[in-house]
Amino acid sequence: MGALSFSKDKIKVLFLEDIHQNGVSYFKKHGYNNIVTFKGALDPEDLKREIRDAHIIGIRSRTKLTEDIFKSAEKLMAVGCFCIGTNQVDLDAALKRGIPVFNAPYSNTRSVAELVIGEIVMLMRGVPQRSAAAHAGLWLKNAKGSFELRGKTLGIVGYGHIGSQVSVLAEAMGMKVRYYDIVDKLALGNAESCASLSELLSVSDVVTLHVPQTAQTNNMFGPAEFNAMKDNSFLINAARGTVVNVDALKEALDSGHLLGAALDVFPKEPADKNEEFVSPLRGMTNVILTPHIGGSTQEAQANIGLEVAERLVKYSDNGSTLGAVNMVEVSLPVQEAGKVTRFMHIHRNVPGVLSAMNHVFSDAHLNVSGQYLRTDGEYAYVVVDVDGHLENAEDIRAKLAAIDGTLKVRYLY
Repeated sequence: MGALSFSKDKIKVLFLEDIHQNGVSYFKKHGYNNIVTFKGALDPEDLKREIRDAHIIGIRSRTKLTEDIFKSAEKLMAVGCFCIGTNQVDLDAALKRGIPVFNAPYSNTRSVAELVIGEIVMLMRGVPQRSAAAHAGLWLKNAKGSFELRGKTLGIVGYGHIGSQVSVLAEAMGMKVRYYDIVDKLALGNAESCASLSELLSVSDVVTLHVPQTAQTNNMFGPAEFNAMKDNSFLINAARGTVVNVDALKEALDSGHLLGAALDVFPKEPADKNEEFVSPLRGMTNVILTPHIGGSTQEAQANIGLEVAERLVKYSDNGSTLGAVNMVEVSLPVQEAGKVTRFMHIHRNVPGVLSAMNHVFSDAHLNVSGQYLRTDGEYAYVVVDVDGHLENAEDIRAKLAAIDGTLKVRYLY
């Protein structure tokens, strides 16, 4: 690769919320040493100050990147969410500034699936109640309300990466698996799909939720859904806190219709360990409450750290947007050192921009050896390789930046 347009030691990488060392090490391995790290999230004013001169930022779930924060991010070129979700980022605000957002949607799949299986065992054996009793000095050695998993039916709502892996593990434990998804999904093992959510609820001894946070899934489980569940059944939510109406769940538990529940996510979660966790489910011994730790294993965080860092470095080094959640994905070849000069251009998808870009190269008597273009509705992303190493690359970059509709231009190398 030829000379970089911007020395890597000048690229500020800001890591918040104790990003796993794998992510930090990967950046350093690839020549990025200007790395600033913080153990926790920053308050908005501190975040504005730190992000002002940052080129890349890595966050987890507690840092909120809003329109107001992006206004302060004068040099930002990429965001890495070292977690599954990206709800904490205003994706449109990032996109209109030409900033791709990357995440690791599948790296903690196994961790979440294992937690769900463990919670099924604990709930069906009545372990939470017996543990609470033992801590209080009571010895509840009996089989009342205690069941084996074998032969019971697990209903999975949302048969994506996590839901399908839960399916495989549950079947290995001897459970019958039924699932419901709004998209047709190929069953794994002996799992069977249900034609409707109501069908799944009517046959399941345990219902586990694995759906994204959308307008359609907001309060997806309320009084009607709990009433449709089997008597003496259990609910597990390790998806999103907004999916379950917690007050309705409490009523179903208080009435005895449901025997127990396990929740790892909640409609409102504390910002940090110093804020009190408030929930109507506190104090219920037949409910397992965990602080959003489904993906919080050492293995998952290590995998996430590496996966997101790889995507950020690849984008910074050669312009590849593979894995971006808010921008068209373009996978780019790595060119031989000194053979080409590469420019990337993010712009509004309006007529004339590509033509104007080609005029810039033509007027400079440059031969375009490769052009990679993807459009998606309102925005477009194009990477152009021109032959040779250019002494006037910055002049070309400035002319590309002056084209109407341009959001961001980078001269990569």
